[in-house]
Amino acid sequence: MRERLFLYAVLLVMGTGWGLTIPLAKVAVSTGHQPFGLIFWQLVTVIVVLGAIILMRGKRLVFGRKYLALFVMVAFCGAVLPDIFYYIAAITLSGGVMSITTSTVAMFSLPIALLLGNERFEARRFLGVACGLLGIVLLVGPKASLSEGSGIWVLVALLAPMLYATEGNLVAKWGTQGLDPMQVIFSASLIGLCIMLPVSLVTGQWINPLEGVGLPELALVVGAAVHGIVYACYVWLVGRAGSVFAAQTSYVVTATGVLWSMGLLDERYSAWVWLALAVMMVGMFLVQPRAVRVLVPGRAMTDDGRPAEEAPRA
Repeated sequence: MRERLFLYAVLLVMGTGWGLTIPLAKVAVSTGHQPFGLIFWQLVTVIVVLGAIILMRGKRLVFGRKYLALFVMVAFCGAVLPDIFYYIAAITLSGGVMSITTSTVAMFSLPIALLLGNERFEARRFLGVACGLLGIVLLVGPKASLSEGSGIWVLVALLAPMLYATEGNLVAKWGTQGLDPMQVIFSASLIGLCIMLPVSLVTGQWINPLEGVGLPELALVVGAAVHGIVYACYVWLVGRAGSVFAAQTSYVVTATGVLWSMGLLDERYSAWVWLALAVMMVGMFLVQPRAVRVLVPGRAMTDDGRPAEEAPRA
């Protein structure tokens, strides 16, 4: 029971922080900053924050060749690609709608888990996936009170949670090769940084920090720092409790993202958007496992990334 309460406490704190990053992203794009430049400086912030935490904890920074495939996968599926889709969609969509699309991590996670052999088929949980699809239809429908042409951007936004679900399932299946989650995110962010620097320069999306730091730039830094910490927690939670359990953070991210957006951005939504949110919540409830469990027995990890069965006994 104590372990279960602890895991849910991690979910609550992690989801609340992740929810805050949604309106902060809206503020970051409010003055015309483009995705590639934003992602570069976001990765810089993540590297600085996580690098400092890793060193303070007495851990080492890891760049070994044998971990390269893991780092590349996390960089692309957990940072670069989802953030590109996320920032592109955030230019048009409200923070509340962005929050609702985040809830589909759980919907995507289940079918991907089935394909990878991490989960068994359950009719109840597939009904949850169907509810998620219905929520998307309600969100992009003509009566959802979104601006004209916004439906396509909802679909673009959905690519981010799909990638997060993919990455979560891959981590659940193969683990982090004995690395601390923060070590994984740090090294993956370095790879992402090496990719985004030339891309942002070539595309003209480079953001020069010497031109001044205002509210959008501050929102980017704060959001990136929070994102780096909660994302490392997400990877740790996947290893400890499984990808489908970790995807339950979508409940908190969705709810707090909507509340943060209403409070910080003064957003208000139509009844159709609220209905879509309610249907999504029902879908998330149905799609989750009945009990807290690790998806792949024997692959739960300790804080340092080792399989639980290899950890020293107290």
